[in-house]
Order: sequence, then structure tokens, then C-alpha cells
Amino acid sequence: MKYLVSIIIVLTTLFSCNKEEKKVIPKKIVKTKLENSDFGFNYADFNVVQDTVKKGDTFGTIIQKQNIGDRKVYEIVQSVKDTFDVRVIRPNKAYTMLRSKNKTNKLEVFIYQPDALNYYIFDFRDSIITAHKKTRPITLRKKAIGGVLKGSLSETLDKAGVDTGLASQITKVYSWTIDFFKLKRGDRFGIVFTERFINDSVYNGVHELKGMFFEYKGKINYAFPFVKEGESGKVEFYDEDGKTLKNFFLKTPIKFSRISSRFSANRFHPVQKRWKAHKGTDYAAPTGTPITTTASGVVEQTGYTAGNGNYVKVKHNGTYSTQYLHMSKILVRRGQRVTQGQVIGKVGSTGLATGPHVCYRFWKNGVQVDALRLNLPSGEPMTGSNKTKYLQTIEPLKMELDSIGNL
Repeated sequence: MKYLVSIIIVLTTLFSCNKEEKKVIPKKIVKTKLENSDFGFNYADFNVVQDTVKKGDTFGTIIQKQNIGDRKVYEIVQSVKDTFDVRVIRPNKAYTMLRSKNKTNKLEVFIYQPDALNYYIFDFRDSIITAHKKTRPITLRKKAIGGVLKGSLSETLDKAGVDTGLASQITKVYSWTIDFFKLKRGDRFGIVFTERFINDSVYNGVHELKGMFFEYKGKINYAFPFVKEGESGKVEFYDEDGKTLKNFFLKTPIKFSRISSRFSANRFHPVQKRWKAHKGTDYAAPTGTPITTTASGVVEQTGYTAGNGNYVKVKHNGTYSTQYLHMSKILVRRGQRVTQGQVIGKVGSTGLATGPHVCYRFWKNGVQVDALRLNLPSGEPMTGSNKTKYLQTIEPLKMELDSIGNL
């Protein structure tokens, strides 16, 4: 019996030891191989220093601190001036220094990167200093997204993993036809575009819009880019029938805002505390937001009144005029000709206003009317061979958009 107990104790001890040994065996660590080259140089051949331009730095002050032998900064600047303007050095931009691996640690190559795509190489290895501008290879990839809006346009693009800067491009295209503040959750959309990738791997933003549609007030609004013959390469956007999206008037005088008060025959005034007509549309936005004229014309009036605050009135033709109230700053003068989309002032809260906004007023034949209810004039439609070529070009794009938007 004692012999059996001894055997059990020995076996238990051995099992426990083996179990403990398994616990402490270290896992094999797999190291990821780091990239050891860039800009066409093998980093293993140099002592590499990477940094960013600090505030107050110049090309001269950066180079002067390096071990460059007897060379003078002025001589270096003069030798590269035909390729590189040293004044364009900007704070927070990256640069790389490649130094010799011997004990002198001498600067051999200096690389400045103004952006992710472009870079300048300054080569100090020969007796003559050279400078070259290089551009990384770009790959374009087509992408299509669509479905239903799940928030604002920017939120929808963000959820789709798309550069939200695309929202600005889209709203610019539809400035004459869609008020994006009125888009609703559940409205359908489809967008086909190309994206840039540096070295086939690093995302570099949206390259070009190929085609799109948005559902607005129950209607599908298509937009396709096209260059008409004889238009000097100018790209314009047209609908599925070849009609230009440009109207005589923009939909709103400011981007990315909201309507805080509409045209009304009887509205309670928040400052005067009484009921009265409100003959304009209020767009709330932060102070300083740019205000643009919704159509080309001539500045008829600028000034200040107790009610309107700082204001600008633009006469567009014999039929239409527009006025912009409560500005924090006026940027045009009376008699000045302005073009559609030109910034004429900044949002403020001057005059009778409870917060920063622009009151947009619209005259037709001398009578103030509700701009949101008008059927405003549009541009000329496409005709002839241009239209034939255009319709052939957009046919496969329209089919793709319809499929991703479930039309």
C-alpha cells in the first residue's frame, strides 16, 4: 500500500512539473520586416534622419546646421534655384536627411516633401549640387457606392469610408438643383468615382467624379461630367437627357447651413416680439461663414440699417434682384460686377438678429417673393453631335448607377 502511494505521488509530481514547464515556454515572436528604402535610396547605405520643418525654419537654417563641409548656404541656394524655390518651405512638412555611414556623418542627400505625392531631392554627393522634383507613381481605382442616405451626405460618405471632401465637390455640382439641407434619411443615391493611390497602396483622395444621382423631393437627379466640342476642355455636368445642371441662380447663398426661418406672411419676430411678415429665408451659420451671390449681376446697394444690419443688394437683370442681410463684414462695393458664387460678405448678427445668420431676400419684378417656391430659369440644353456622343458615353455609367442605387 505504501509502495502504491509513493508511485502516485511521484506521477503527480512529474505531471505538475510538465504542466508548469509548458506554461513558461515562450511563444515564438515573428518580427515584421521594416521597409528599408524610399525615394529610390537604400536606407541601409546611409545614416537616416527624418524630421519635420519647425515654425521659423527655412531651407537655409536647416541646411546650415548640417555637416556639408566648406559649402556655403548661399551657393547651394543659387545652384538649385532653377528647380526649387527655397521660399516654399513650410512648417510641419516632412524632410529626410541621408548621411554618410563613416565617422564624418556628412549630409549626402536632403529630401523635402511638400505633400504625400511630390518630393524634392537635393544631392550633395558630387562637386555640383543637383535638385530634382519627383512625383510618386499614382494608381487610379474606380469605386461605386450607393443605397439610401443614413444621415447627412458627409455622414453617409464617412460611413462608406470615402474622403468627406467629396461632399464639397458633389454639392458644388448640384448647387443649382438640390438643396442638400432638404435631403432626407432614406433618399436613394449612387456615386461612381475614381480614387488615387500612391505607390498603389497609400490612399490619396478622390480623383474624379464619373457620375451620380440623388433622390430629391421624389425625383432622381443624375449628373455626368462632359466636355463639349469647342469648349476648350471645360468640364460641365449634365443630366441624363443632356440638360445642363447650371441654373441662373444657386439654390442657397451659403454652403452647409440650415434654414432657421422661412418666408412668411405672418411670423413672430424674435427681437421685436410681435407678429409681422418675414419676406426672406434665414440660413443659420457660424459667424464668418462666406456668403455668395446666387447669380451674376451688379451690386446695387451696400450699407447698414438698424433692422438689416450690414447688407448687400445685387441686381441681376431687369427681372431679378437679391439681398443679403445681417453680415459681419461686407466684401464688395456699390457698382461692382459680381459673378455667380462669388463671396460678397461674411455671416454675422448685425441689425435685428438673435444669432449669426443671413437673411436671403429675393425680388421678381420689384416684388419680394419666396425664393424656395420659384421655378427659376436654367441654362441651355445640349444639342447635335455633342448630345449624341454624350448619351453614348453615359449609358453604361447610368446602368451602373441604377444597379447600385436599386432603381
